[in-house]
Amino acid sequence: MEPAATTAQVPKKRGRKPKPKEDQQQQQQQQQQQQSAGARMKEGRKAQQPSIDDKYTQWKSLVPVLYDWLANHNLVWPSLSCRWGPQLEQATYKNRQRLYLSEQASFFAYTIDFVTPLMDYDSWCCVYFLNIFPTDGSVPNTLVIANCDVVKSRVAAAEHISQFNEEARSPFVKKYKTIIHPGEVNRIRELPQNSKIVATHTDSPDVLIWDVEAQPNRHAVLGATNSRPDLILTGHQDNAEFALAMCPTDPYVLSGGKDKLVVLWSIQDHITSSASDSATKSPGSGGSIIKKTGDGSDKATDGPSVGPRGIYQGHEDTVEDVAFCPSSAQEFCSVGDDSCLILWDARAGTSPAIKVERAHNADLHCVDWNPQDDNLILTGSADTSVCMFDRRNLTSNGVGLPVYKFEGHKAAVLCVQWSPDKASVFGSSAEDGLLNIWDYEKVGKKTERPTRAPSSPAGLFFQHAGHRDKVVDFHWNASDPWTVVSVSDDCDTTGGGGTLQIWRMSDLIYRPEDEVLAELEKFKSHVVSCASKP
Repeated sequence: MEPAATTAQVPKKRGRKPKPKEDQQQQQQQQQQQQSAGARMKEGRKAQQPSIDDKYTQWKSLVPVLYDWLANHNLVWPSLSCRWGPQLEQATYKNRQRLYLSEQASFFAYTIDFVTPLMDYDSWCCVYFLNIFPTDGSVPNTLVIANCDVVKSRVAAAEHISQFNEEARSPFVKKYKTIIHPGEVNRIRELPQNSKIVATHTDSPDVLIWDVEAQPNRHAVLGATNSRPDLILTGHQDNAEFALAMCPTDPYVLSGGKDKLVVLWSIQDHITSSASDSATKSPGSGGSIIKKTGDGSDKATDGPSVGPRGIYQGHEDTVEDVAFCPSSAQEFCSVGDDSCLILWDARAGTSPAIKVERAHNADLHCVDWNPQDDNLILTGSADTSVCMFDRRNLTSNGVGLPVYKFEGHKAAVLCVQWSPDKASVFGSSAEDGLLNIWDYEKVGKKTERPTRAPSSPAGLFFQHAGHRDKVVDFHWNASDPWTVVSVSDDCDTTGGGGTLQIWRMSDLIYRPEDEVLAELEKFKSHVVSCASKP
């Protein structure tokens, strides 16, 4: 019988920071020793600890109680970033809004060859050969622009929001446009002054700028050529993969990378020329950050580039995240694998204005600056904690002095972000699959109502447990209060793909206690009066 073959895709597992081969081998040896020493203890605890599926089942049963609305969208490919775009239209029961997300198509392929070489009258035997090899990059990575229907508060029926299929795509999320991205999309950040313009990070030294409305729609087919970025920001000397921020006051872009540098750009000139070009075009034709050149074909070529306004040195290891001061384009901060939090002032030069040497006890992965109180800065770390710093009092004896340390995760924290709806509220997501919502005003505050649980961490008032793997990014919706989009990379649990969720907790959870009690009492009176009627 002739050999036959079949092909399929096996996801290439991608951690936040791939480690050198020597470190991986040493870590594997340590893990094997620990597993041997603690095998009996683990077996004893195994029956007592709920599995990921058990925890998820318990969470799903509580969805009608905890959430005002929730949409679950299965992703065939892994995704590392998600962001809200501009609101497009408002209707009676829902609003339509742009949503940006990435799809990572960096996979291994495998073939299964099977033959039946041994066969006689009494028995037969099949032999299978499994061949695994990396793809040649012909499967494209994409930046996806989607339209999302966001259901308004107190519209969705409680019995409906939990009735979703984890393996299906949500009817609330529709793909609008696809951009073939040159390399994996590690980060997406939108320009606050014009959220149709986004920046992306990939595994290269460059930052790519896209005018998503002007970009042509592409089909993500095998061998498709890359889309052409509208602008390329150069200045890094090594790969810049995750640290990326857009300024809320001016069209400035900030980035950090493996070269230990923080780099600042301005794209003002290109945006100005875009606005003047658009004025001469017919309505609906859209604009671009740069003037298009060439014959207008879809052939991917290098876009125009611009150099940095400033390059800032002060970190001793990879810069993992950056953030602008909400009130100034000249002030920003950065965190890195050197456990440092650094504040910069571009007006004072390229050296750190303030350097916190030991902000955490491990690598720092993320940082965010409070948009409503520019004295407060959040940091998240591989030590599983989130720290809140006041820039007026950052250190004590050279060591980081946080206002408070929030401990509620069981794995490395990957993303932190302040809420646009209340100055004291923020979220944090981690490799433990949880997205925690905190309120620092609740820390140390006594309340007559019992806490959610006796061991509930101080300040934690809501825990989104709808993801079954690491939550790599999330974004509060500035146009729709208390609405969040979050995405998880599910490679470790399902072998590939990801999960995008759009959700809003019940307002009974975050509203003032007296308002909630008054509403519940009113509802109770209504039920009693209805029951007493003949």
